[in-house]
Amino acid sequence: MKKEIRSLEELKEFAYAFAKKLKGNELIALKGDLGAGKTTFTKYVGEALNISNEIISPTFNIIKVYKTDLGPLYHIDAYRLETIGYDPTLDDYLYDYDSLRFVEWYEFIMDPIFDNAIKIDIEINLKEGTRIFNVEGMDNV
Repeated sequence: MKKEIRSLEELKEFAYAFAKKLKGNELIALKGDLGAGKTTFTKYVGEALNISNEIISPTFNIIKVYKTDLGPLYHIDAYRLETIGYDPTLDDYLYDYDSLRFVEWYEFIMDPIFDNAIKIDIEINLKEGTRIFNVEGMDNV
């Protein structure tokens, strides 16, 4: 499924619709250039799930944990793992099937768990001022 996003309001609407489909045991793998909207998308999903804390990028912490009615939401940013490729300390989070796991830069983590993830690849079209969200592994949002 492809979704063209032209504004922050459209991104928020898309994220809220996405959040309504979550059951609490999903792995969401986010891919896109810097500034593509990975963290903003996760922030809006968190809002839709009534997370009271502001969701910010976990680039330096690598992981942040938030409480939701569906279980914990793990927000992982693997950008700093590009040269390592694997961090065994993340296994407890990646393999917690009673949680929501949002992983930015998932392609830097060498783990077969992502074979069954909901994958969201975000393309930026600077000329048009749009973003295309390519979603694989989830029906229409």
